Amino acid sequence: MLRIAVPNKGSLSEPAWSLLAAAGYRERTDSRDLVLFDPENDVEFFFLRPRDVAVYVGSGTLDAGITGRDLLLDSRAPAVEHMDLGFGGSTFRFAAEPGSCETTATIAGKRVATSYPGLVAAHLEQLGVVPAGIVRLDGAVESAVHLGVAEVIADVVSTGSTLKAAGLEVFGEPILSSVAVLIRHPELSEGVRGSFEILVRRLRGVLTARQYVLVDYDVPIDAVDAAVAITPGLESPTVSPLHDSGWVAVRAMVPRQETNSTMDRLYEVGARAILVTEIHACRL
Repeated sequence: MLRIAVPNKGSLSEPAWSLLAAAGYRERTDSRDLVLFDPENDVEFFFLRPRDVAVYVGSGTLDAGITGRDLLLDSRAPAVEHMDLGFGGSTFRFAAEPGSCETTATIAGKRVATSYPGLVAAHLEQLGVVPAGIVRLDGAVESAVHLGVAEVIADVVSTGSTLKAAGLEVFGEPILSSVAVLIRHPELSEGVRGSFEILVRRLRGVLTARQYVLVDYDVPIDAVDAAVAITPGLESPTVSPLHDSGWVAVRAMVPRQETNSTMDRLYEVGARAILVTEIHACRL
């Protein structure tokens, strides 16, 4: 049986479970459940703190899990990142009082406060920068400088408004661009490898489906080449004859973000009855 760790709270929890549900796995009906058995798919889900997911997977207690890339690296667990899941994006950066630090090199000899000491230590070590110390905090990292705990902080930055309100500004290159990832134990047993491969195919199918829509339209035969050039599909579009011998029906997958511009272009070359359908899952 494949054992999968899922974040039980935080920004990754709901998107992770939504993705798994869309992939055909049993849905969690009670937020208090710590374990969920899915006998139909021979899978067992364990709901853990996001920070603990990589530890359990790396130790082999669980086979796979969903967590943030930043949390995986910070844990220093031997778990392996298997695939990017496309949500939970964030940027991890250094910040300090304006004018006090301009480059990462200027962190040398200063104290750094962060909730990700393993990640920050590894990053500074790679750059050859030696801080006075790394102070681990579990929250409100942006207050560390004002309270005199550290001269520099390292934290997730989105708009930067929180840092600005605390009298700080970012500097240097980003430490990491993080995103939610599927991780696995480095050596999956033969008994769960097949189930893990099915999990990966299902997740990829849902992620791909979210990036595309299905477009159907009718077009005159003499405009087929022009229309197909607009909607080439992934392999090749489906072209079917209609009762009116002068027209054909075409079906193709189109990138979601190009939906409306594609419909406009199709109409201009003579296509009509242009319909767009959501794709919930696929296998490519």
